[in-house]
Amino acid sequence: MAKSVSEAVQPVVNERVVRRIVQLRDERVMLDVHLAELYEVETRVLKQAVRRNRERFPEDFMFVLTKEEGALLVSQGVIPSLRSLGGAKPFAFTEAGIAMLSSVLNSRKAMAVNVAIIGTFVVLRRMAKDYRTVLSKLKSMETKYDTQFQNVYDLLFSLLKPVQLPRKRIGFRKD
Repeated sequence: MAKSVSEAVQPVVNERVVRRIVQLRDERVMLDVHLAELYEVETRVLKQAVRRNRERFPEDFMFVLTKEEGALLVSQGVIPSLRSLGGAKPFAFTEAGIAMLSSVLNSRKAMAVNVAIIGTFVVLRRMAKDYRTVLSKLKSMETKYDTQFQNVYDLLFSLLKPVQLPRKRIGFRKD
């Protein structure tokens, strides 16, 4: 049986997607240039579709990067330079904005890539939740067992110290 478009695209896209997700303004986002690459469209085409449907992209779905954010991404090696983007300010899309892109870029490829991208965001969210759970359990164990471990450490350190026996006097005694 033939694979669906999303099944065929998913394994390749996921690792490419993870490398393209960046943290800005306390959000995980993807830049327009990277999304255009994944959708296999020109960045200007993607931006044009977004501008034509601006009401679908409120600030919590998509925002324009500031100069400082752009400089930060350049310094981190996320993008080579702002000039390489043709002088246009990059758009950053949140998970919700990426989901909205599939309705604006109405193609099978866009829908398949969106499924892979949103799936990757879901996996990352689950991993973060699991990480927080493990961290919280470790902290509770640390406080619970701190005193017990301290007693064990003290005992071990006392055993490691060399025993000081009284020294035998050498020589003659004067009584």
